[in-house]
Amino acid sequence: MALKSTTACVNLHVENVEQSMAFFAEIGFEFDFADKEKAARFVIGDNMLAMLLADDYFKLITKKEPVDTDQYAQMTIALAFESRDKVDETVNKAVSLGGKSLGEPEDYGFMYQWAFQDLDGHIWAISHMNRDAI
Repeated sequence: MALKSTTACVNLHVENVEQSMAFFAEIGFEFDFADKEKAARFVIGDNMLAMLLADDYFKLITKKEPVDTDQYAQMTIALAFESRDKVDETVNKAVSLGGKSLGEPEDYGFMYQWAFQDLDGHIWAISHMNRDAI
């Protein structure tokens, strides 16, 4: 039997928890836990969460230095939404709040994709899959 988790939670180091909370709340994510000094957690989807950890708290937990997101990509968080419009809306909103667009939208026929960097340089790849075109 394959190993299956009941919940996925991505932990992201952030410079300022409260500022990052405001960024993701304005995009439309809802928080279910917040300690504005150390950590906050928001719901991405069913059984999917993201934890924002202050840099110092992140170091305590991991016993490692956070990656310098100006130079390195630690990972890409890829999310699929229900429409191309939702992809554009999400990236445009992130950019209007201080995030950075990564290139232009890409249309592969079966998939539409665009990406942004959040306030701390983490990469979010936002897509819509057109199952009819596959």
